[in-house]
Amino acid sequence: MPDSPVITVADAGIRFKRNRRSRRNFKDLFAGRLRRSRPGEFWALRNVSFTVRQGEAIGVIGRNGQGKSTLLKLVAEVVLPDEGTVRVGEGVAPLIEITGGFVDDLSVRDNVYLTAGLHGMTKAQIDERFARIIDFAEIGDFLDTPYKHLSSGMKVRIAFSVISQLEEPIILVDEVLAVGDKAFREKCYRRIEELLAGGRTLFFVSHNEKDLRRFCTRGLYLDKGSLILDAPVADVLARYAADYPVAAAPKPKP
Repeated sequence: MPDSPVITVADAGIRFKRNRRSRRNFKDLFAGRLRRSRPGEFWALRNVSFTVRQGEAIGVIGRNGQGKSTLLKLVAEVVLPDEGTVRVGEGVAPLIEITGGFVDDLSVRDNVYLTAGLHGMTKAQIDERFARIIDFAEIGDFLDTPYKHLSSGMKVRIAFSVISQLEEPIILVDEVLAVGDKAFREKCYRRIEELLAGGRTLFFVSHNEKDLRRFCTRGLYLDKGSLILDAPVADVLARYAADYPVAAAPKPKP
């Protein structure tokens, strides 16, 4: 494993704006004294620092709204930090919001070529992997169906199939397999294990302790936009369970 990190995050922070509205009532509306929205700001992440080396499998842990998905978007370079730096030495395969970029009115076939092309695959590469993508998604009967007519589960299937064929060395996964049946989730998880066995680096956001233990050896615990703990995943899960025993309780799978 090379000594140089593939991801370096140093004192990174990102802030967003929000609107604060005064309470509306009939008197305000009638008198025309309703105040305009006032902009406010909050830090989704702040002073976050860590490094990741090739082949590591990182679980990102925390309650909803604590900055986990924002962190993945920073690593994917979907958003840029407002302070600090984020350096990613190699490309990423983003399994985050993976149905984004698909065009409703195009067929499944055309969407495969479009989306894979947008992620850097050549037409020759897509031609060579097309059957693999379709077979994995189990969607061969719908190749010429407009994408908008697919179910939510089918959209996730085809999107995961495309992204998992990318050769990028870093995989970002953000709860994308919550939609879909149990058998297909397990199929996707086996594919992720294959990619890890091939030396890929994994960033995995999940609330499922079993899945985090299955894939990850190291954990990053985020709370209120701050990195609380960077440690072996078992230690991070124990700290999270101690801080939020109800939130940390495993959710039953359908």
